[in-house]
Amino acid sequence: MLDPALAGCAIIVAADRRSMDLATALERRGASVHRAPALSIVANADDTELLARTARLIETPPDIVVATTGVGFRGWMDAAHEHGLAEELDTALRDAHFVARGPKAHGAIQQAGFMADWVAHSETSAEVGEYLLASGVTGKRIVIQHHGAGSDGLDEMLSRAGAEVLSVTVYRWGPPPDPEVVRRSTLQAGGGEADAVLFTSAPGAASWLDVAASAGALEGIRRRAASGRLLLAAVGPITAAPLFAQDLHTVVADRGRLGSLARCVIAHFGGGRAPAVRTDLGRLEVRSGGAVLDGRFLPLSRTSAGLLEALSSAQGRVLSRTDIARVLPGAERNGHAVEVAVARLRESLGGAELVQTVVKRGYRLAVSED
Repeated sequence: MLDPALAGCAIIVAADRRSMDLATALERRGASVHRAPALSIVANADDTELLARTARLIETPPDIVVATTGVGFRGWMDAAHEHGLAEELDTALRDAHFVARGPKAHGAIQQAGFMADWVAHSETSAEVGEYLLASGVTGKRIVIQHHGAGSDGLDEMLSRAGAEVLSVTVYRWGPPPDPEVVRRSTLQAGGGEADAVLFTSAPGAASWLDVAASAGALEGIRRRAASGRLLLAAVGPITAAPLFAQDLHTVVADRGRLGSLARCVIAHFGGGRAPAVRTDLGRLEVRSGGAVLDGRFLPLSRTSAGLLEALSSAQGRVLSRTDIARVLPGAERNGHAVEVAVARLRESLGGAELVQTVVKRGYRLAVSED
């Protein structure tokens, strides 16, 4: 039996790598997950430059190896294995001082059979640079395995300090698998058809926001995130940086892992952190696919969910028929359409007690005075 903690939640995963693992974890809790990767990962396993730089390292072994991402370091080891260079590369790196930019890179170093001598707690290249400069890099030969976006200033910092730096980029970011899916996901997030958007990389987050701006959805996303109606969650502070730069309220997972990101979402919706209002019938939390009323999930149509969200946001104030017509979809927004929408909402909620009629004025939610 599925855990209903995320029942009625539509969640967008704006990521390519390991997005299926994340989606499966959320779907087990009742969520409807939509994958909308804003970028794709293109492996460079057959890249001639990667192999040429690996051969250079074998000839002249490095003093220091910096691993910035787990997937990148593993990809580099896999590429060396595929081309028959694994044993020679292992020998060349055996006496090097290994530095990891975070826990994922640390795990990849261990998986390859090496020992990480130091791990950056903040998972930033700035902290890696500070550590290496404090240790002394003059005359040192340093190889830096980069993520798909390439150098982020670390190469230049260490070169200026007198190090000989060789960059290794194992994969690169490519275009999204389906640009229209990404565009549609931004409109859903800004228009109330999604409850959360999850990000696992800074380049992916930046690309998704660029699409949102082009689609005219960014202001709606910003407004809904500020109100708490849309959860924007990032796997770590580096990933969250493009979101913060756009002044978007964003939650950052505390451990920088996909499992932690999933728990962050589950805690938000299943732990009472999502916006809610206290009504005469119990606590009410509105989701894109329904409502949780007094601990019980009630599925709703998109129109009914949008109407209930408007009434909930009013916090007991009366909404006129004109106010309600504005949140209804389609061209039919007359008085009759409003009455039909309210009647259908009441039917889905199991009665008329929650949505009250105020004669000659409109409708209001039965918000508790307690």
